[in-house]
Amino acid sequence: MLGKLIHLGIDALLVSALLAGVRRTTGLTPALSQVPNKDVRQLLRTYLEFGEYAFDFAVVIFGRSDSFERK
Repeated sequence: MLGKLIHLGIDALLVSALLAGVRRTTGLTPALSQVPNKDVRQLLRTYLEFGEYAFDFAVVIFGRSDSFERK
């Protein structure tokens, strides 16, 4: 049970980071203004901000690695 929760959490993190990457490269974002419930909208906003943090963290880690280079 715990392993499945961890797996789902990592999957959610990866999806959020993917959405952050899409936002950075294309400018496209989910239309949160169409979510009618204010609390759910705030939860989604927090989820997407966490993806931005994870994306930034990955960029820093990759930038320090010798296995990646900027072009």
